[in-house]
Amino acid sequence: MTGISRKKRSSPRARKTTAGSALWGGLHGGDLVVVDSAPLIYLLDDHPEFAAAFVGLFELQADGRVQIAISTIAMAEVLAGPFTHGQDVLAKRYEKELANFEVVPVSHEIAVTAARIRASTGLRLPDAIQAATTLEVGAAALVTHDRDFSRLTGLRVILGDPVQPGGHN
Repeated sequence: MTGISRKKRSSPRARKTTAGSALWGGLHGGDLVVVDSAPLIYLLDDHPEFAAAFVGLFELQADGRVQIAISTIAMAEVLAGPFTHGQDVLAKRYEKELANFEVVPVSHEIAVTAARIRASTGLRLPDAIQAATTLEVGAAALVTHDRDFSRLTGLRVILGDPVQPGGHN
């Protein structure tokens, strides 16, 4: 994939879902989702096995049918790979692509919620922050490829499109 050119939304708040048939991952028009780092990396790197499981979500966002938010933690995780390998130009390209999504900083509320999640589930702190971000912005779901989130209750987790290769929903 040459990039994830997406429309930027004005607010990381969930919109009221509209009636109609379910879309990718069971989402509905207007839904807000938080996307973890793995699906972003798969799309940006055009991963041969896993990108297809998430491309439908990004197409919906490009069409304005759903909203995507990412945490600053996801941004850091995505950029760490290129920076680790001295690929500053690639990191800059990724940063530009990620700026097309609603980027949610770690607020006081997200930090407190993440601490509670980490304490009660044993999730790694970056994962707890992803979950807390999803809850605090009122998103319909967290989109990830990480099965560790399955131990959470009260949070809808979408692991990819099971119809596509690499999907494990």
